[in-house]
Amino acid sequence: MAKRSFIQSQAAADAEFPHDNGSRTLTEQTYTELRTDIIEGRLLPGSKLRIEHLRQTYAVGAGTLREALTRLVSDALVTAEGQRGFRVSPIAMDDLEDLTRLRVHIETNALRESIRFGGDVWRAQLAAAYEELSSLEQPLSIENRRRWESLNLRFHEALLSGKQSPWAQKVLGLLARHGERYRCYAMDLPGATRDVHTEHREIFEMAMSGQEARAALALEAHIWATPHELLKALREGRIALPVAYVA
Repeated sequence: MAKRSFIQSQAAADAEFPHDNGSRTLTEQTYTELRTDIIEGRLLPGSKLRIEHLRQTYAVGAGTLREALTRLVSDALVTAEGQRGFRVSPIAMDDLEDLTRLRVHIETNALRESIRFGGDVWRAQLAAAYEELSSLEQPLSIENRRRWESLNLRFHEALLSGKQSPWAQKVLGLLARHGERYRCYAMDLPGATRDVHTEHREIFEMAMSGQEARAALALEAHIWATPHELLKALREGRIALPVAYVA
């Protein structure tokens, strides 16, 4: 893997760790790069994360890497093997179905509450997030996928922001990162016909008009669309989930 520049800005890192030194900021940057490479599949599921190799790739010291990897263990994106080091967490359809069920349960309930308690400010923020997302997904191109992922996350967060729940936001943020791992493969499926913009538009319109039951059903169908698409492709032999078990 070629050496890559840090994707998180210095300002963003300093905002999260305002009282830390440069070493802590470097750990945050390394964590962000590793997390992105795992989510986007550049570090394959099941692959061994060798400290010496990663030091050269990310141009950081062993201590910084171990701190970043320990954070990724907490995110369940990396597994620790005692004295044997670290591996990228594997992916499997059972895992995707499990996290999807949990996401549906939390997110649909949060959406119902958001619609009940959200006011004019919530509607304005939701409309702004929807418009920005829509401008990028008609049609969605592979070149804009990273930007789309950011705007997609912002739209889903805006949907639920009418009734604040910090714990729900934390849990859903973790589930969203894991879901993105699988969505990267689903978006590359040959012959895919899914219209994500239409799905988003239906959720948005139902939420804005206060139809909480219909909005929740549309959101549930939207969340399940990725696992259903992947399961179908697996059954038809159009895709195989990647794995790289390296001794």
